[in-house]
Amino acid sequence: MCNFAFNYLQNRNMKEKIQTLVDTAVKGIQEKKGHSINVVDMEGMEGVICQAFVICEGNSPSQISAIMDSVEETMRKELKEKPVRTAGTENCIWVAMDYVDIIVHIFLPEARDFYDLETLWQDAPITEIPDLD
Repeated sequence: MCNFAFNYLQNRNMKEKIQTLVDTAVKGIQEKKGHSINVVDMEGMEGVICQAFVICEGNSPSQISAIMDSVEETMRKELKEKPVRTAGTENCIWVAMDYVDIIVHIFLPEARDFYDLETLWQDAPITEIPDLD
């Protein structure tokens, strides 16, 4: 197989893997009624630490904790993936779950407004996921 074909297949497989991670994280978020979900696609951007951010909100620290648990369980059961690190569980104002290729951010609305992660990479495409009723 020539280098071009190998690189193409490898790139396509990576995109599929990232999309699967994102879709599964979104499913876990929606299980606990997380809302205002945005996916920031950072593929190919310089200086980024992952390929995508999945950003959402919960209405209270207890809901943020429940969303975090749901994402972790859904990722583990469906993909056999565990976060390499989870931060922010002490106060559940902003929880970040690092899955290497994607990072899931779960915010209280005030913290999300303050940190405004969606605008850090202004050139990155953002996909808004509709809230479930």
